[in-house]
Amino acid sequence: MKYLVLLFLMAPDLFSNSPTYLFLRSDISARAAALGGSFVSAKNDPNGIFYNPSLISTIDKEKFSFGYSSYLTDLKTTHFSFNKNYDSLNDFGLGIIYNSYGDFIEKDEFNNELGIFSASDLVLITSYSYKLEENLFVGVSSKFINSTIANYKSSAIAVDCGIYYFLPGSNPLTFGASIQNFGKQIKSYNTTKEDLPFDIKIGMTIKPEHLPMDINLNFNKINEDQKNDLDRLRYFSIGGEFTMSASLKFRFGYNNEKRKDLKLGTSSDMAGFSFGFGFAKETYIIDYAYSSLGKIGEVNRINLSLIF
Repeated sequence: MKYLVLLFLMAPDLFSNSPTYLFLRSDISARAAALGGSFVSAKNDPNGIFYNPSLISTIDKEKFSFGYSSYLTDLKTTHFSFNKNYDSLNDFGLGIIYNSYGDFIEKDEFNNELGIFSASDLVLITSYSYKLEENLFVGVSSKFINSTIANYKSSAIAVDCGIYYFLPGSNPLTFGASIQNFGKQIKSYNTTKEDLPFDIKIGMTIKPEHLPMDINLNFNKINEDQKNDLDRLRYFSIGGEFTMSASLKFRFGYNNEKRKDLKLGTSSDMAGFSFGFGFAKETYIIDYAYSSLGKIGEVNRINLSLIF
C-alpha cells in the first residue's frame, strides 16, 4: 500500500505529458462520456478498466461489454471489456480499444495520386485488482499499444495503477485515483521516440441524502506543471446520474477542459456538455451518450453489456 501511495506522490515530478497517442485520453464508454468523463471513482461497470483498474473489484457480476463511437469524418472507435471475479479478494479484467480513421488518398509533392492508405490504433489491456481491506481496493493494468499510418508503425507498452475506497454512511462517499499511461514507446514512426500521454486523475462520488442521484467530480492532469495551483482546477469534469427507476438512469456531464479547448472565436456553444441514459434488465444493459463538440460537431456513443 505505501509503495502505491509513494508512486502517486512522486509521479508528478518524474514525468510529463506529450502529444503522442493522445487518443488514450479520449472517453471510451457511453456511461463515462455521458458523465463528462468523470469516471475514476465510478463503480459496477466493466468499462472502468479504461479509467481505473481497481474499479473491476466493484462489479457485482461478471459482464461483457461492447461499445461503438462515431466521431467526426470517418473516425470510428470500437471497444470491448470483460471482468472475471476470481474470488473474494482477486478480480481480473480484459479490455480492447480499436480506432479506425478511414481511408486517405496518398499524393506526392507534385500532387500526383499514388493510391489509398489507412490509419488505425489498437490497445490491448489486461487488469488485476486486489482487495486490501474492507472497502479498499488497488489495481494495475498492462497495456500494449499499436498505431499504424500507411506503412509506418509505432508501438508502446504502458501501465495503469489505481486505487478505490468506499466510505459508507447516510451520505456515502467514494474516492478514486489513477495513474495512466506510465510507460514508453518501443517502436517509433521514425527515428524519434516520444513519451506517452502520462496522466494522474483523482475523483470522488457522493450520493446526496434523500436524492436518487450520484454526483461524480474528477480532476485530471494534476501532474502537469501550472503557473499556480488554482490553474490545476481548469482540468475538471463533473457528472450526475439520476436513478429514474429500477431499470432506467439518466446522466449528464460537463468537462471544463473540453469547453475551453473547443471554443471558436468568442463562443463555445454547447462544447463540453454531455448527456445520456442507461437501460438495464436482468441479463443486459444498454448505455447511450451524446457529447457536444460545440460548433465542430458531436460524438454519439452506444454500449451493450451482457450480464452473466
